[in-house]
Amino acid sequence: DRANTVYDEMMTVFADLQLQQERLHALEAEMATGHPRAEVMEQYGKLQEAFSQAGGYGYENLIQRTLEGLGLGRKYWQTPLQHLSGGQKTRALLARLLLEQPDLLMLDEPTNHLDIEAVEWLENTLREWPGAVLVASHDRYFLDHTVNTIWEMTPLGIQVYAGNYSAYLQQRFQRWEYYERVFKEEKERLLKEVDYIQRNWVRAHDQAMGRLRRVTRDLAIIEHHGIMALRSGRKWSEYDTDTIRGTERPLDVIDAIRRVNAIRMTASRPPTVKPRLQAAHVSGNIVLRARHVTIGYPQHPLFSIQEAMLLRGECAAILGPNGAGKTTFLKVLLEQMEPLEGQVQLGASLKIGYLAQAHDSLTGSHSILEELAQHKAMESGDARSYLAQYLFRGDDVFKPLSALSGGERARLALAIMALDGANFLLLDEPTNHLDIPAREALQEVLENFSGAILLVSHDRYLIDRLATQIWEIRDGKLHVYKGAYRDYILRQSAPGAASPARQIVLKAKPLAHDNSKETRYKQQTLTMLEDRIREHEKKVKDLSAELEQAGQASVAGEKNAFARMQRLSMQVAQAQASLEALLTEWERLVE
Repeated sequence: DRANTVYDEMMTVFADLQLQQERLHALEAEMATGHPRAEVMEQYGKLQEAFSQAGGYGYENLIQRTLEGLGLGRKYWQTPLQHLSGGQKTRALLARLLLEQPDLLMLDEPTNHLDIEAVEWLENTLREWPGAVLVASHDRYFLDHTVNTIWEMTPLGIQVYAGNYSAYLQQRFQRWEYYERVFKEEKERLLKEVDYIQRNWVRAHDQAMGRLRRVTRDLAIIEHHGIMALRSGRKWSEYDTDTIRGTERPLDVIDAIRRVNAIRMTASRPPTVKPRLQAAHVSGNIVLRARHVTIGYPQHPLFSIQEAMLLRGECAAILGPNGAGKTTFLKVLLEQMEPLEGQVQLGASLKIGYLAQAHDSLTGSHSILEELAQHKAMESGDARSYLAQYLFRGDDVFKPLSALSGGERARLALAIMALDGANFLLLDEPTNHLDIPAREALQEVLENFSGAILLVSHDRYLIDRLATQIWEIRDGKLHVYKGAYRDYILRQSAPGAASPARQIVLKAKPLAHDNSKETRYKQQTLTMLEDRIREHEKKVKDLSAELEQAGQASVAGEKNAFARMQRLSMQVAQAQASLEALLTEWERLVE
């Protein structure tokens, strides 16, 4: 219901529990009269047990954690769905889907519209998901941390790989190499066969005829099942020979030679973008320096910078929630707006290249080729060759800009930026709308770029490969972390514990002395909860200690320590969430 508020929409998932809760409250009111009947107490006990088993004491906390985890804090809870932005609405729908806990969860690009913190929360949730998950995603880091099987759609059909994205990359490379070797060997074998047949057609006609028959059968198998079928070990009789024979041709040497030469590698590596980014000249050593700067709008400052500096050859990745001011900061660097306070100093001999998130300038009825010509004069042939590096081939170059997909628009924007010879790149979500092969190609080019890069991105895989500094916008300030993204993750994974205020609450508001059955039952429940709270506090403490050890091992370069650190970080977060739920229920009972 679009008129529902965000919170009301989440509550609809738990309508049955709300009815049970209302019944419990009614029985509690009846028992509070002073002389509850035994059957009422018994009914209350059974209903409370069923309510507890169904998650009744934790569902409101679950709603809170899910909404906040996906970046929909309390300020959005009373907002009608119809008043949310597109991205916020997508997050609300995802939250409801997760709360419904289906046996098969199907997600299409679930990390779109999520900031990094929300994506990490989603990863932790999916890793512990009790059912099956089918996800389509271009987020490589997300795939690395959530899935255990990859299904790749290829011209040969769906290819299945065991493991996460990194395992898939390795296996795919090995499979490609195997396909290419088999293709080369089988084609060379068939070429040798038809060469023998030609040379011996008269001198050893019967033998040549037998070989031609085998070659013709091999060609029929290749044309129906692909060249890899020749290595399957299947005999001719094991194929659906009726289908093959229906298209089998007469024995003809010339036809066989033509068909062998026409064999193509159907499982070849997919074409990918081949961008070239080369600085036209070298900049000064200091590319950017900001001290005592405030970024934002007159009535709405976004964040302040105490001090930040970027040198030639470095890459700073700017992290922060949506709306924190990342793109606004890029506008200041482009001199499209002024900082509220202070001054951002740019270095000497700088030529800035800017890749915008929205590609707003790429609109209109003119073609890709015409758009390129507006940025650099080139001969038609040279322009088409250049665009082919970005997968605009043949008649694609005549497409009007208005007809381009998001991925095509992103590739064209990258092609235009690469023309400028910039030595300082401002990249605002550069991998948006790019498929995985294009992201991999862009990453490789940026890794070899000699200039400086300021990167705004939710693509943690790209950040992990490029960043030498992390600039995080948090609590209205820019926090600078030297080192790679993994070093930043290590700092953020410092051991945590339940807040003191939450622990102290166990000693607050003791129950008044009362020997009624209801009070005794509530006291027993509280005692049980307090025991479980202490167990969870110990679990959080123990896991936090293990996490600290794993962090130290990761810094020392110990093998698999980083993966262990991430796993323990997730377990600490889950244990803390369980502890919070228990504390919330304890507080409800003592009120």
